[in-house]
Amino acid sequence: MTGNRQKGVVIQERDRHLLRELSVMRVVDREQAKLVAGFRSTTRANARLLLLTRVGLIKRFFLGTSGGGMKALYTLSAKGAQLVHVPRRGPRRKRDAVLAADLFTAHQLFVNQIYCTLKYQPIPIPGVRFARWLSFYEPLDGGISLIPDGYVELSRPDHVVAAFLEVDLGTESMSVWKAKVQNYLRYAVSGVFSERFGKPRFRVLVVTNSERRLRSIRSVVAAATDKIFWFSTFESIHRCGLWSKVWLRSKEDEQQSLL
Repeated sequence: MTGNRQKGVVIQERDRHLLRELSVMRVVDREQAKLVAGFRSTTRANARLLLLTRVGLIKRFFLGTSGGGMKALYTLSAKGAQLVHVPRRGPRRKRDAVLAADLFTAHQLFVNQIYCTLKYQPIPIPGVRFARWLSFYEPLDGGISLIPDGYVELSRPDHVVAAFLEVDLGTESMSVWKAKVQNYLRYAVSGVFSERFGKPRFRVLVVTNSERRLRSIRSVVAAATDKIFWFSTFESIHRCGLWSKVWLRSKEDEQQSLL
């Protein structure tokens, strides 16, 4: 079949799905690729990723790890994007480049952790299902200078929970966060959100890389509002689960579950 073979390689639907998801996720490591493509074997995942790299459907580069090793990372190539008819998005790095640090990539991998949990991990709450995810490449509507890290809708039997995601790795100043909070509050009352997304309200999920960072951002938010913002850390989510009582509101000290 036309378009199903690249240099004698049969392109499977699982491969196509991974390529489409790379347009959304921008860059993935092996474990994220395994989850998205449904590989049960690390050996099988490594072999398939290498094959897709060799035929030019994905591109590979390497990022140094804290332990002194290197992690292979994968992005969508122009050929891969053309094959599955999606935009090519992601960091443009030289083939097999070895980078000591890459802030964009590190941030996106953390965003992907949340995305994969929401979409590809079971939701242990009866009646709740993942509905949709949106990524943003330009500011939101209404002349408001906001580019969230993602947007998710979770469907419940009686309503849909809508939430923007903000992943913070400690690289933004508190002045940036003050402006961001005000922009989200303006967006919440502008009416533009309801017009675009068809939902009456939204939350903002803020996930940070440390408890100290969480306290700093939470203090900034608390000075402006006790509404819409929910806070957690990657450590808490990893230890207890995203659906557990690992979330704080800006002015309440009792941890809550997301739903």
